[in-house]
Amino acid sequence: MNITRRAALASAAIAAASAGLPNPAFSQARQVVVGTWGGDYGELLRQNIDVPLIAPQGIEVLQDIANADPRKTKILAERTARRGTMDVACLSDTDMNMMSQQNALETLDTSKLSRWGSVVPALRKPYAVPHIYSALVLLYNPSKVTTPPTGFSDMWDPKYRGRVGFSDILYSTNTFAAAMAGGGSFSDYRPSQAKLMELRGLDAKIYPSNEALATALKEEEVWMTPMWLARGYMWQKAGIPLRHVVPREGVYAILFEAAMTRNSRNKEAAYAYLDAMLRAEAQVAFADRMGYLPTVTDARLPPAVAAAISLSEADQARLRSPDYDYLIRSHAEILDFWNRQFKG
Repeated sequence: MNITRRAALASAAIAAASAGLPNPAFSQARQVVVGTWGGDYGELLRQNIDVPLIAPQGIEVLQDIANADPRKTKILAERTARRGTMDVACLSDTDMNMMSQQNALETLDTSKLSRWGSVVPALRKPYAVPHIYSALVLLYNPSKVTTPPTGFSDMWDPKYRGRVGFSDILYSTNTFAAAMAGGGSFSDYRPSQAKLMELRGLDAKIYPSNEALATALKEEEVWMTPMWLARGYMWQKAGIPLRHVVPREGVYAILFEAAMTRNSRNKEAAYAYLDAMLRAEAQVAFADRMGYLPTVTDARLPPAVAAAISLSEADQARLRSPDYDYLIRSHAEILDFWNRQFKG
C-alpha cells in the first residue's frame, strides 16, 4: 500500500471514529464477494451459509451474480490486477479446471479449512472445495412419453418432433448428450455436430435459462430434456410431472465447486466462506431443496431424499467426470458450433 493510500485510510478512520461510523478499512476486510449464478443457488447460499454461518462471524457477504461465462471472463481479466473484485468463485468442475489451468485461482492451504478432513477423498483438488454433485440424466414427461426412454438417443425419435428442449446455458452438456447419441465419447464430441443438426430439423427448442425450460416442461410444451438429476428432483417437488432415466450411453458427473481467486482482497474471509460450504447441515439443505448430493462424508440425508437422488451401485460404477483437458481444447469450437450452426 503506498503512502498516499495509507494516509487516506488513516484520515478516513479518524473521521469515522469521530463521527461514530465504521472504519472503512475494517469494513472492507470483513466482506467477502462470492461469484455465483444467483437464482435458486444464490438463495440457498443466503439461507444456509451467508446468514446462519458467515454473518455471525462478522463477515458481510456480497453476491456477484452472473452466468458462468461472464464471471470467468472477469476472473481472467483481473488476474494481473493488484486486487480483484471477487474473493470466492462458484463454478462447475469443468469451468473451475479451466480457471486453474490459466493460473487464476489460489492453491488452497487446507490447514485453514477445518472441514477438509470430511471431504470425500476422490473429490479433493488443490485449487477448489467440492460443494455438491449430481449426474446428467434424461428427464421426460411420463404422460406424454408413455414408453420410458433408455438413453439420449431417444430424443431423435420423430414422434417427439418439437417436444425436445434444451437450456441454452448448458450448451456443453447438451453437446455431450448429442455426441454420445452419435457414438462419441467423453473425449470426442465431434459426432454431436451432425446429431444436433438432425435435431434442429426435428424442431428442437432452446430456452435461455433453466427456469425458462422448467416453465416449458410444466406447460407440457416440452416433453424431454437432458438435465442434472438434482434439478429434475427440484422440478418434481415443484409439481412438474417428470421422471428420469440414467442414460445407457454414459453417466456424466457434474460437480459444483468453490475456489479463492488468485488476487482475492480478503483471503481470511474467503477461507471462512469455503469452510462453511463444507458444513454438513448446509449441504443437506442443498440436497433437500435442489437434489444435489453432499461431498462430505458426515452429511446424512433424509431417507426419502436419498431414495430420490442417489444413484444405483451399477450407475455409480459408471459415473465419470468430464475429460477436462479435452474440454479446454474444444470449448471454443463447441460454443461456436452451438451458437452459429445449431442456434443460428
